[in-house]
Amino acid sequence: MTPRLVAGEMVELQRTFASTFEKQAAEVMARREKFIIALCGGSVAAAFFPLLPSLAVNWTHVEVFWVDERAVPPTHPESNFALASRLFLVPARIPAERIHRMHGELPDLNQAARRAADELKAVAGDPPLLDLAIVGVGEDGHVASIFPSEATGGVATAVAHERMGDPPVLAVHDSPKPPVRRLTLTLSVLAHSSLVIVAAFGASKADALRGAIHGSGSATPVAELLRRAPASLVLLDREAAGLS
Repeated sequence: MTPRLVAGEMVELQRTFASTFEKQAAEVMARREKFIIALCGGSVAAAFFPLLPSLAVNWTHVEVFWVDERAVPPTHPESNFALASRLFLVPARIPAERIHRMHGELPDLNQAARRAADELKAVAGDPPLLDLAIVGVGEDGHVASIFPSEATGGVATAVAHERMGDPPVLAVHDSPKPPVRRLTLTLSVLAHSSLVIVAAFGASKADALRGAIHGSGSATPVAELLRRAPASLVLLDREAAGLS
């Protein structure tokens, strides 16, 4: 489905993100008492998450997951959980039982992936259905910790080898971007979300986003995600949109 695209100044992107989040939460919670989301890290979290606590959302009924996590302790500076906790979870007073972080600090990353998958399925069903997934984009077009692979002609390895019945969370032992050990939701889980918000900032992301939005033959993970998601919103600053 063709994504909705908003490109411009950061204040406009923040306003659109906040109103979209609030609207999606209201629509879902009008049908049932829980709203299931998956968060990213990085610059997207820094730009958008401080807006969330002030929204008209019943945070006691929001179930929080992550699209990916680094294999680090939850207090580590590179932890996506730590960033979200500081900017959003603590200020919004999300109940601890609603926070489902990936345990990247476990020595056995495969065990951590199984634990995360079991918790996700217990809350979001099997296969899991997220109400909203928020993802950033890398310069190479990766989303979450799903990276393009030269061995598969540019298609993400996790996409190229998808099979029915695959677990919803994968352990990544050889990420091309440090840290090399990570946990990630699969592209199937992300693309099955009711709504996906994709955000990217900076001129280094422009080529990947141009191919994903306008190039039907693009094989990057972000292009595949936007092709498969039932509804998506793309938020780009002027540089990522190639407007300056």
